[in-house]
Amino acid sequence: MAPDITNEEIIVAESESDQSKSPQAEPRQYHIVYRNIAVFLYYHIAGIYGFYLCFGNAMWMTIFWNVLTYIITVLGIAAGSHRLWSHKAYKATKPLQIFLVLAQSVANQHSVAHWVRDHRLHHKYSETDADPHNASRGFFYSHVGWLLVKKHPEVRRRGKTIDMSDIYSNPYLKFQNKHSSWFIPLFSFLIPTYIPTLWGESFTNTWHINMLRYVLNLNVTFCVNSVAHLWDQKPYDKHIAPSQSPIVNMVTLGEGWHNYHHCFPWDYRCDELGLRFNFTTYFIDICEKLGLAYDLKSASEEVIEERAERTGDGTRFKSL
Repeated sequence: MAPDITNEEIIVAESESDQSKSPQAEPRQYHIVYRNIAVFLYYHIAGIYGFYLCFGNAMWMTIFWNVLTYIITVLGIAAGSHRLWSHKAYKATKPLQIFLVLAQSVANQHSVAHWVRDHRLHHKYSETDADPHNASRGFFYSHVGWLLVKKHPEVRRRGKTIDMSDIYSNPYLKFQNKHSSWFIPLFSFLIPTYIPTLWGESFTNTWHINMLRYVLNLNVTFCVNSVAHLWDQKPYDKHIAPSQSPIVNMVTLGEGWHNYHHCFPWDYRCDELGLRFNFTTYFIDICEKLGLAYDLKSASEEVIEERAERTGDGTRFKSL
């Protein structure tokens, strides 16, 4: 594991989320995209029907398969799109990168390139008009509403300034982004739906239960943007919206300690680990032991303590 990050190195990371904020001058106008509303309605109706089918209609193997697929997709987002590619919090070998890009494709949250651009924007311009899911616009907007309307002009303008050279130079991410129109649906809908038919599950059951898995994946990710930006403790920086959310942390397998993450976005742990559950961090730790991950970045105890004392709300040890 790489050495802990020190005070000198934290200055850049703090400025990433604290500087160059976008102005809030324009009125909050929303241009609805009705096609997106129809698609999201179908996803959720199909998912609700899939939930119904889990009780007495579907095989246990099918339910187990979808639980496993859920875990894989969360790792694709949390360990892949987020910690590896958005924040470069650690490095991954080719086999691990291939696994993560496939897992991220199953999640079907756009390509890694699209996801990373939006997330880097979110950190640089958090809670401003240039933030794609600006939490200052309310719970619904930050949860899913931002995907049901056209992007704010500031998001489009500032998005062009985000450095994406590392993403576009990655051959696996370049391939996924170029072929996303067929590659992502293949891994998110067709393959996960087909596999349960091999043990005799009906197409109706496997399709709708996979849709249940998909909408759960979407909504737990959305909760990081909404729930973890509106409520709970802020032990590291009380002046920002992101907070520590145990519930979000549980369903996202380690992404809910959001106040910490916005203070130390380059920390591969996304948390000051105590006795709390952080499945994605354990996954990365195991990958390091297997030689698949390396150069793991983490904040030193001194840096964490100094930041908590300087800007925290005094709940640091209560939240451990």
